[in-house]
Amino acid sequence: MLARAPNPRPVARPLAVAAVLFDLDGTLADTAGDLSGALNRVRAERGLAPLPAAELRAHASSGARGLLGAGMGITPEAPDYTELREAFLAHYAGCLSETTVLFAGVAELLDAIERRGLRWGIVTNKFARFTGPVVDALELSERASTVVSGDTTPYTKPHPAPLLHAASSLRVSPSQCIYVGDDLRDIIAGNAAGMPTIVAEYGYMGSAEPNGTWPATGWIADPLALLNWLPSVAAR
Repeated sequence: MLARAPNPRPVARPLAVAAVLFDLDGTLADTAGDLSGALNRVRAERGLAPLPAAELRAHASSGARGLLGAGMGITPEAPDYTELREAFLAHYAGCLSETTVLFAGVAELLDAIERRGLRWGIVTNKFARFTGPVVDALELSERASTVVSGDTTPYTKPHPAPLLHAASSLRVSPSQCIYVGDDLRDIIAGNAAGMPTIVAEYGYMGSAEPNGTWPATGWIADPLALLNWLPSVAAR
């Protein structure tokens, strides 16, 4: 049987939006080095050799659960998962911004978004005690119109609550926000919130499902390509 050809990607077109919301890890910022470093400190404490950051990179968007699964072969159901998770988070708290940087093109993208009169914000599953210092280190705290962390609402993505909270804080309807992320749960959450969704293919892409099958509005291979999906002037 012949394999079915993938559906063609939609052509980028300006959407009538007033705000842009971004995932943090793997979309705005490359945090994989610091997350991998924390995981390797956990491994070292247990007499295990470090793993290459490149081997762990795809799991960075999944936080402690994904990295412990990849680096320790453990799931949340395991008896010692909580202990390992706390150790991982403690190490990560000590290395939040050692290597973390904005992806190439993101600084220019944010400048262009602001010039067009659109507001932008961050919606991440990272807990606030980690989100705040990372956003501060990236010098984005004074620019982001909203920052929603994994513990801002009772739910995390793929639940739409964090995205709906962000839209509410911006005082715009969800349909006037576009959400950009590098994980399938970002797309699921954005769709559930009634937002157009864009896949950041330059990110970590940790899902087992090929991102071409994700139910997104569009895909971008680099941050600046997002401008093709944005209006020249913010929708009102």
